[in-house]
Amino acid sequence: MLNGPRAAVLGRPVAHSLSPILHRAAYDALGLSDWTFDLFDVGAQELPGFLASLDERWRGLALTMPLKEAALALADVASPTALHTGAANTLIRQDDSWHADNTDVLGIRAALLDAGVAPGAGRALVLGSGATARSALAALAGLDLHDVVLAVRGEARPETLRQAREAGMTIRVAPLDDAAHLLTQVPVAVSTLPPGGADAVAATLGERQLTGDGVLLDVVYAGWPTPLGTAARRAGLSVVPGIEMLIHQAAAQVRSMTGRDAPLAAMQAAGRAAQRTQGA
Repeated sequence: MLNGPRAAVLGRPVAHSLSPILHRAAYDALGLSDWTFDLFDVGAQELPGFLASLDERWRGLALTMPLKEAALALADVASPTALHTGAANTLIRQDDSWHADNTDVLGIRAALLDAGVAPGAGRALVLGSGATARSALAALAGLDLHDVVLAVRGEARPETLRQAREAGMTIRVAPLDDAAHLLTQVPVAVSTLPPGGADAVAATLGERQLTGDGVLLDVVYAGWPTPLGTAARRAGLSVVPGIEMLIHQAAAQVRSMTGRDAPLAAMQAAGRAAQRTQGA
């Protein structure tokens, strides 16, 4: 019912997003029949106008690429996590102001813990150096994993290196071409690359017949399994699909938007089923 509380996910592209399924599953489990969760294709330059158009029914927004940095810049108040990572995947309406948060950090950390990653497990690898990579670094720091290799194509983003060093992390930058070998040498890895961005890494894993026994979280959840996920599993790694991160970060958003404890089991069932259907 459009007269009730409203929320949505924004981004570009955004049609693939499973956020509506997760949030709606939460509303159903919580009995919030008057809440609605929608999806809007919005670019960074359009975000200020979109926010200005929203009335008092709006309780919150989930932001995906390319809006995470723009959302933080537009917020009236920001959480320490959002400020630390320079990115916001969540905007919460409080009175006449927007409060920014970054629940991606919690999502990554929770997904790794669910996969059995032990705090202080050793060196970690992060593929990419953008906004999601900064969330990954914050999550790894929260797991007492402070020795990290960033595998990037070209130059690592200065703000990402700065965040890591401010957090007391030891950072080494390596070319993305080395990522396949590195994946088999570390206990924990997180790929923050967009769909297709790690395909060359996946091909190298298969061609060189490399093997490892670590854990890889691939934040991509559309079109699962990804080539990287498939190649990593064949190489012996434990692979965590991006839907697990998405579920946990969405659960945190539900808590912030509704003020109710998120029904994690219901969201997991809905998200995993939707991913299986999407990848079919």
